Amino acid sequence: MELISGISLGFIPILIGFILLYATFKQVPTYESFVEGGKEGIKIAVSIIPFLVGMLVAITVFRASGALDALMKWIRPAMEAIGIPAEIVPLLFIRPISGTAALGMTSDLIKVYGPDSFIGRLASVLQGSTDTTFYVLTVYFGAVGIKKMGDALKVGLLADIVGIVVAIIVVAFVFGAK
Repeated sequence: MELISGISLGFIPILIGFILLYATFKQVPTYESFVEGGKEGIKIAVSIIPFLVGMLVAITVFRASGALDALMKWIRPAMEAIGIPAEIVPLLFIRPISGTAALGMTSDLIKVYGPDSFIGRLASVLQGSTDTTFYVLTVYFGAVGIKKMGDALKVGLLADIVGIVVAIIVVAFVFGAK
């Protein structure tokens, strides 16, 4: 176990050192390349800000308007009928929109029900099995100027649905449902 810890602690510095040595061997101006990359990173970060602000406003409006609560009331009976705990339902809908909001919900579920409860485990696995599809499309596609994202949206949401279904099945199989 100590050997693995030692390897994992040293891996990143060794990797960075290897890259620098290899670049020097290939006569790449490493410092200049690093500075250029930093400049480009700052430009990208600034160009993402409008898309990020728009997404955060949309999420806030969605939650504050009561639309999320109304959606939850409508769909909750169907989810409970197929064995999905009602407490997980808001997480299923907010995860594709906002990773931070979903992490907050997951933390709250773990605080209330415990990390070893079915709900806590399911929330944790869902957090790792799905992605922030709308966030990724809005921010990153917007930053590079992609306007037509219909197919990417369909594939992203399909991947989220598959992640949700598989997470529920695996957690129920491995840890047992309520």
